[in-house]
Amino acid sequence: MFPLTLASFLWVGVHVGIAGTRVRAALVARLSERWFALAYSVLSVGAIILLVQAWRVAPAVQLWFAPDWLRWLLALLMLPAFVLFVASVSGPNPTAMGGKLAEAGVRGIQRVTRHPMLWSFATWGVVHIIGKGTLSGALFFGAFLVTALVGMPSIDAKLRARDPATWARLAPATSILPFGAILAGRNRLDLREIGWVPPVVGLVAWAALLYFHPVIFGWPAVPG
Repeated sequence: MFPLTLASFLWVGVHVGIAGTRVRAALVARLSERWFALAYSVLSVGAIILLVQAWRVAPAVQLWFAPDWLRWLLALLMLPAFVLFVASVSGPNPTAMGGKLAEAGVRGIQRVTRHPMLWSFATWGVVHIIGKGTLSGALFFGAFLVTALVGMPSIDAKLRARDPATWARLAPATSILPFGAILAGRNRLDLREIGWVPPVVGLVAWAALLYFHPVIFGWPAVPG
C-alpha cells in the first residue's frame, strides 16, 4: 500500500503544492510561462501514470461494503457529474485552463457554479470512495477529490490576481457551491442557456459507461 500512498501524495502535491502557489510563481519567473507549462504537463502525466499503476497493484483491503441500494444511488449521482463535465467543456468556462468568460457575461452552467469540471471530478471521487469501500480506493479516488476541492479556491485566487476585470464580473454572480448564487438571489437558473448538449451527451455517456463498466474496469458499477 506504500507505493499507492506515495503516488497519491505526489499527485496532490503536484496540483496543490505547485499550482497556484508561490512555488509556481518562482518557477515561472525562472523558466518562463511556456517552459513551466511544458514541465508541469510532463510532471502531471508522470504523476497520473504512477498513481494508476500503483492503484492497479495495490492490495484490496476492504473497509466497508456498500449495500445494493446505495450502489444504485451512487450510480445515479454520477449522472449530474457527467452533465457538469460536458457543460464545462461545451461552453465558455473562465475557470478552466485558458478559459474565457462569455461575451454576454455569466451564462449557462456558470450560473450554477463557476467550477463545473472540478465538481464533476469531486462527485466522481466521492461516489467511488463510498462505492468501492477499500483502502486503495480511498487513497486513489481521494487524491482526485482533494485536488478538486482544494483546486476551486486556488483557481479563484489565480483568476482574481491574473484578471481582476473578469473576476469582478464573475464573482458576484457565481459561487463555488452549486446553486449557491441562485439560492442567494444573486443569479437565476436558465436551462435554455445550458442547452441540450450537456444533458443529452451526459446522459448517453453515463449510460454507456454504466453498461460497459465491467468490461473497462473489471467490476460492475451496480448490482447485477
